[in-house]
Amino acid sequence: MDAELKRTVQDITGRILRLGTLFDVAAKESRKAEIQSRMAAPGFWDNSETAQAAIQQLKTLTDVLKPLGELAGAAEDLGALVELAEEDSSPETEAELRLEVQRVEKLVRDAELRAMLSGPHDQRGAFVTIQAGAGGTDACDWAQMLLRMYQMWLGDHGFQSEIVDASAGEEAGLRSVTLEVHGDYAYGHLQGETGVHRLVRISPYDANSRRHTSFASVDVMPEIDEDINIDIRDEDIEVECIRSSGAGGQHVNKTSSCVRMTHIPSGIVVKCQNERSQHKNRKMALSMLKAKLIRMEEQKRQAELDRMYDEKGEIAFGSQIRSYVLQPYQLVKDHRTEEETAKVLDVLDGHIDSFVEAYLRMKMENGASAGGTDKGK
Repeated sequence: MDAELKRTVQDITGRILRLGTLFDVAAKESRKAEIQSRMAAPGFWDNSETAQAAIQQLKTLTDVLKPLGELAGAAEDLGALVELAEEDSSPETEAELRLEVQRVEKLVRDAELRAMLSGPHDQRGAFVTIQAGAGGTDACDWAQMLLRMYQMWLGDHGFQSEIVDASAGEEAGLRSVTLEVHGDYAYGHLQGETGVHRLVRISPYDANSRRHTSFASVDVMPEIDEDINIDIRDEDIEVECIRSSGAGGQHVNKTSSCVRMTHIPSGIVVKCQNERSQHKNRKMALSMLKAKLIRMEEQKRQAELDRMYDEKGEIAFGSQIRSYVLQPYQLVKDHRTEEETAKVLDVLDGHIDSFVEAYLRMKMENGASAGGTDKGK
């Protein structure tokens, strides 16, 4: 059997063992058995709130343990295939082993990615807001291109999304748009997209075909449950009901049910016009406001940690995080992680996994180095 292939199998097996330790599988199995025992006991459903909380805990544990169990089984299968390949060195056996290695390596990478999504809100859905910046019509067009990029990525990964607010550009594209993304770990995956995205290309709106630079900001917030207690006083909120005026006709309604909500102390403004019911739009706007307030507090805490640990690599919202260059050469480069590719059109078609994973790895490494003395909190 090929020596390099054997080393790859050993590496994969080692990574699977490390994942079992990282996720503390034994403790989670014990906790799962305990919850299942409680569910089988008389009177479990007497308190529906407690019962629902237990069911949610069981689902979370199962979601973690099931893929890890599959990985453990895959490791055993790999071991058996290695033994077979060593006894029978035929090309067919080695080809079968290589295919299995590819399959298991993808499972391992998915599990490792899940290990990076351990933040307090990483498991939640998300709101993604894209705002056109400097660059006029080109910037509005760029905002719409980013919307398409994220929608394609979301569709490829099984997430559901809907536009809850949109404002059309004067000539083309979008001045701003907000997506609500449904699905576990949507926020965890997309959090690293927050920041300013820069596009360099020959402008389709310039009669002289000159090169233009356009900017758009992306803001990703976690979707916050209604029952999360955040102190928002009625007197601190200003609510306006205005006529909807979105792009795309079918995407948003055109009634006077659009709700714009301003949090006076912070100056945060949110807007929702997706639903025909003013009540539903108000409810959605309040959820978005909660998300923004929670993230604002987290950013304050992170800024304090950055000062404490002198993390030079942290980039705050509002700074340029990624460049997409179509002319005079083709390159997408993330300025935080140094991840890059010349396949710009693939990226714009939603193939952003390498950038998502590179950011999460950087975040995990920075967290380990910066937060090591802070784990007891």
